[in-house]
Amino acid sequence: MSIVDSVTKAMVPIHREGWPFIAIALVATLVVGYFISPLFWIGLFFTGWVCYFFRDPSRVTPVGDGLVVSPADGVVSQVGMARPPLELELGTEPLMRVSIFMNVFNCHVNRAPIGGRIVRVAYRAGKFLNAELDKASDDNERNGLVIEAGDTRIGVVQIAGLVARRIVCFVREGESLSAGERFGLIRFGSRLDVYFPVGTQPKVALGQTMIAGETLLADLAQPQGTAQTLTRVS
Repeated sequence: MSIVDSVTKAMVPIHREGWPFIAIALVATLVVGYFISPLFWIGLFFTGWVCYFFRDPSRVTPVGDGLVVSPADGVVSQVGMARPPLELELGTEPLMRVSIFMNVFNCHVNRAPIGGRIVRVAYRAGKFLNAELDKASDDNERNGLVIEAGDTRIGVVQIAGLVARRIVCFVREGESLSAGERFGLIRFGSRLDVYFPVGTQPKVALGQTMIAGETLLADLAQPQGTAQTLTRVS
């Protein structure tokens, strides 16, 4: 393998949503750096960080009936029972919820936790509180999806955070997704909530690091039990 092939293979793809931001950062760096040369290097570092933020690496999704994978990179901040947003139409009774917090250094491309048909897409305007707070699920701007696979329905909610100001969703109602397939992105720090069917026993722990499309959240094909409500302690 040549050096060029090795470098090309090592490069992480950048999501198309990032190119306008990269272009803006690069042009600003060149303009400001022309007049104030020390700022050129600061701008160049910032441009590199923007490239890093919008990276879109390949993922290997586990295959199996009933497997639910993480929709986001980040850290599990909450595990427990919570009422799903009303706009998802998943009922008013509490369901098992796993919350994954993404900081500004995580990959922000979101992936489908299961394969199935999208039966609901619902956006709701809101605030921009710290996404780690429990009330962010109710108060913050969000976009929710319900994915149906046979008799199973999984709710996935993209939640804007303190820095995030833009939720991007690539899919529409009626479309089908494969497990691990990209469905959206949130810019600059945020959170994803996953709502499971009644009785689901998650296979994750508070503080556990998640890899979108790869880390297993639950196995719905196995016997389920009663889970304890847990919240991340700072």
